[in-house]
Amino acid sequence: MSKKPSTQSPVDIAREAFQRLGTRRIAPTPEAYRVAYEEIQGGDIEFRPETVLANLASNLAMQPGEAGKLGQRLTVSIEVGDWEAYGQELNEFAEQNMYVRSVVPHGELVPVDLEREFIRDSKKEKVLREVLARVLIFNLPSLLPSAPEMANESKSAGQDLKMAFSEPTMNEVVTRIKQLSFQIELKTGDMAQQQELLMRLFQLLLDNIHGLLEQGSWLSGQITAVQDLITGPISQTSLADATKSLKEVIYKQGLLKNTLSEEKVVVKNMMLTFVDRLSAMVSTTNEYHQTITGFSQQISQAGNISDLNSVLTDIMRETQNAQDQAMRSRDDMETARQEVQKAEARIQALETQLVQMGELVREDQLTGSLNRRGMDESLDREITNAVRRDTPLCIALLDLDDFKRINDTHGHATGDEVLVHLVQVVKDTLRKLDVIARFGGEEFLVLMPETGPLDAMQIITRVQRELTKRIFMHDTQRLLITFSAGVAQHTKGEDQTELIKRADAALYKAKNAGKNRIVFADATPPAK
Repeated sequence: MSKKPSTQSPVDIAREAFQRLGTRRIAPTPEAYRVAYEEIQGGDIEFRPETVLANLASNLAMQPGEAGKLGQRLTVSIEVGDWEAYGQELNEFAEQNMYVRSVVPHGELVPVDLEREFIRDSKKEKVLREVLARVLIFNLPSLLPSAPEMANESKSAGQDLKMAFSEPTMNEVVTRIKQLSFQIELKTGDMAQQQELLMRLFQLLLDNIHGLLEQGSWLSGQITAVQDLITGPISQTSLADATKSLKEVIYKQGLLKNTLSEEKVVVKNMMLTFVDRLSAMVSTTNEYHQTITGFSQQISQAGNISDLNSVLTDIMRETQNAQDQAMRSRDDMETARQEVQKAEARIQALETQLVQMGELVREDQLTGSLNRRGMDESLDREITNAVRRDTPLCIALLDLDDFKRINDTHGHATGDEVLVHLVQVVKDTLRKLDVIARFGGEEFLVLMPETGPLDAMQIITRVQRELTKRIFMHDTQRLLITFSAGVAQHTKGEDQTELIKRADAALYKAKNAGKNRIVFADATPPAK
């Protein structure tokens, strides 16, 4: 039984047949197109599928935009008789413009959800939507502690974004996000300007204080360290390190300043003694002058030689006494001068120690890397940060290959130069947030915050390659310097001892595997 013929125009029937094939996921072959066309047309109509498809191509070619370009390509395919190319063009157009949420059996229509028709989420688009919503709901509000209204609006926009499937709703959410972005831009601009003004004021204050200090003052080192900190990239880690280091330096400098004050009191007392001796010497000279004046009067009044002999004897005695007193005063002043010089030398040594104190608190004196104490403090702090922020943390334990042979063959001085060379290469290759510390002997620990296993392995591999490129020269001989490494990621509930133990076990495997290797540690700690 034939269906009632449709009253639609051939172009409308052709368009609807094309849409029906796309909805059913049926390839637009001439035979499939003919079946779809007959379903819509109804009745017993004799026609050639090629004619209908040609009409479709012709009508599409007259349309603007992409539809017109498609019609032109279809017309060319018909002219050359390439129906396969015709079908591919229609398939591609269907993939780009027809949305089907699930695969259905051929011949069944998919119900259209008008509410969600505007949003056609592919897998990638769905992931991007979820990521953007998460940023709006969780990440962005945490950066706006001083703007609670913006933080609340960010959370609300993120929640609405998850449920926005119609065009009006999506447009409303997009408008809100644009307004929020503009407000945040203004807010961050104000905050950045305030921070810049504060930093300028702080820098001006430091420059002024530095200019008032004497050259070589123990305080100059601290001011220089703070100036270097604020002129470079500022991070929470660098601020925490600088604060802790300055606290230690201030404490030790306080002890040294007490000793310095005591030495200055000693110098002051010595100077007072010097002045007293000088005054006594002057007083003795005045007394001698007065005595000589009295003798002069006695000589003028003498009546005979006997009286003159008596006066001469007294003059010789007083002159000897004055000479003895002058010699004693001279000796006392020379002793006081020597003591003052010794005290000044001690004061200078203390002041030099004060200047160097800030640089030697947490560093290894040979290599310039962190010492064991500095490593423990940094590792404890980064483990705490990783747990609190839920971010990855990796460490690498490095051990120079055949270091004993280098010492035995070329001497311990050359071995020390090799250690310094290694640390310099590592520092030049690592990122700014990474830290290297001397773990002991020829072993070093590299701390890599906010770093997952793959990135950690790549970082240490990059260091290994860079060390190979930078040739170490001993006299005129090239020495190949390599290291083996064990890399471990911190796990929940693990302290630094357990973390280092796993990295050490991985390092042991790297050594046994032939050296110059990097091995990632097992997730479970090694058996005791």
